[in-house]
Amino acid sequence: MLTAVFASVLALFYIYLSLRTIRLRRGKRIALGAGGDSQMERAIRVHSNFAEYVPLSLLLILMLELQSANKALVGFLGFLLLLGRCVHAYGVSQEAEDFRFRVGGMMLTFASLALASLANLAVFVMGSH
Repeated sequence: MLTAVFASVLALFYIYLSLRTIRLRRGKRIALGAGGDSQMERAIRVHSNFAEYVPLSLLLILMLELQSANKALVGFLGFLLLLGRCVHAYGVSQEAEDFRFRVGGMMLTFASLALASLANLAVFVMGSH
């Protein structure tokens, strides 16, 4: 199952983001919140943004795969999601942020989310005739 591969890679990336945030908290001695530290705020937002978008995106991709969608489509959507999350994480993590990475990462993430949604709706409409 292709979605399981993407979910696994994304889970490992999530663990990395989590450990990075924890390490930063320990190093800066910030127990809760960002403590007014911009680097801490960036790490928190990268981690949180990932947690906000990835579960629903993976769920939609999995629903497509469970309905026997084309493997190339499933792979493409999973790749878009993974690439989007990596590009976004890189961009937001930079103190001197180049907004092209943040925007590009979100565009790739939204593309995966929107295309998976539309594909699931298309499967439903075509199957209900």
